[in-house]
Amino acid sequence: MMKKETLNVQGMSCGHCEKTVEGSVGELDGISHVKVNLEQNTVDVEYNTEKTSLEEIVETIDGQGYDVKE
Repeated sequence: MMKKETLNVQGMSCGHCEKTVEGSVGELDGISHVKVNLEQNTVDVEYNTEKTSLEEIVETIDGQGYDVKE
């Protein structure tokens, strides 16, 4: 099942941050779309719940040094 989420992520400030988050999340199995919005500090993600979980996506972003606010 496909699911869409918008995550509030603190610490992203530049194009490098955007590429880092989009690249790392995009490598996860089951991700069909990921887009960072630096102005709003959000990450829009669409994923297959049978292949990955929201927790795994959050852990991936945290692992890049950014803070996901629930």
